[in-house]
Amino acid sequence: MQNITIAIANRQKTVPIDRVVLRRAAKIVLRGEGVTSAEISLAFVDDPESARVNWEFLRHRGPTDVITFPLGSDPLVGELVIGAEVAGRVAGERGHATADELALYVIHGVLHLCGYDDKKAGPRKVMRGREAHYLAALGLPGINERT
Repeated sequence: MQNITIAIANRQKTVPIDRVVLRRAAKIVLRGEGVTSAEISLAFVDDPESARVNWEFLRHRGPTDVITFPLGSDPLVGELVIGAEVAGRVAGERGHATADELALYVIHGVLHLCGYDDKKAGPRKVMRGREAHYLAALGLPGINERT
């Protein structure tokens, strides 16, 4: 039996958030990675809040796509802070829907919670492969072509 809870907070007003699709994206990753018990929160924020969190926790300037906060491992507990306005801009630059970019950010962040890392080339390649796998499972192949 799986005990997976995905809470969603939409703290911005610019980008529409499809809670059903984004919750499904998180659950697909968790199930695919063998996680049977998890409590994950997804917080969709605007640029000012994304920039504040990015500076406060990572000392990076400006808004970002997703910041992952692992809070526990049994059950898996964590929070993703997702830059919704960033997703809108990036999706426009890459020519796909903002909703698809948001799904990518959820997948990416949940993979971090599951232990994947993208700091070095080898692990990054593995993580990108897992992203592609889950994007395809959602019917969104090819949107994770990023550096």
